[in-house]
Amino acid sequence: MSEYHDNVFLQISYLLIRLTLGTLVRLIWVKRVEGIENVPKTGAVIVAFNHQSFFDFLCFISISPRKIHFLAAEKFFTNPFWYPLVKLTGQIKVDRKMHGKEDLHETILKHLENGKMIGIFPEGTRSPHEKEMLQAFTGVAKYAVRGEVPVLPVGIKGTYDIMAKHDKRPKFKKIVTIHIGKPMHFTEYHHSKLNEKTFRVLTDKIMLEIAGLSGKNYPSIENLYN
Repeated sequence: MSEYHDNVFLQISYLLIRLTLGTLVRLIWVKRVEGIENVPKTGAVIVAFNHQSFFDFLCFISISPRKIHFLAAEKFFTNPFWYPLVKLTGQIKVDRKMHGKEDLHETILKHLENGKMIGIFPEGTRSPHEKEMLQAFTGVAKYAVRGEVPVLPVGIKGTYDIMAKHDKRPKFKKIVTIHIGKPMHFTEYHHSKLNEKTFRVLTDKIMLEIAGLSGKNYPSIENLYN
């Protein structure tokens, strides 16, 4: 079986974790989910989120009708608490200190080629601000265009108050709301050679959609080029 297909062990482990940990997360923290019908039932898609807490991906996994493969920082694969979770759920390791990321790019595009749902936090790390998003990296647009797949924008509210970047432990508040927008398609760019500025414009378009769903502020396009 290809490394880009989940084996039976991964399928069962993901299901068990979603039924146990996922159910616990929903019961304790998730208050409301809007737009779940916008998640494509089949086919490759990139899901892009705002990012303020470790609980962002836990909350989405707990409500997602499909398995999702998040891009996860290398520190999760060396942490004794997170390592079993990211390995058993088939998350994709991102070594942020490596300059050459050709293997990572190939892995992501192969997953998309095989119809997977990929989760990306375009900001790259958790925003330390309650209302402000960080400027996003352009990888989300590049993968969408090169993989010829749509982007599903998702705004998450409440996780900052549960466990922000500076917090050591979570608070037990049932306040998280997840707002799922409609898929964004970039078919007109699929067979074009795009420069970095165009990828920046497409990325900002995605992020502004996420900002509207999450109620956060994203740096304006004008400010980014000044």
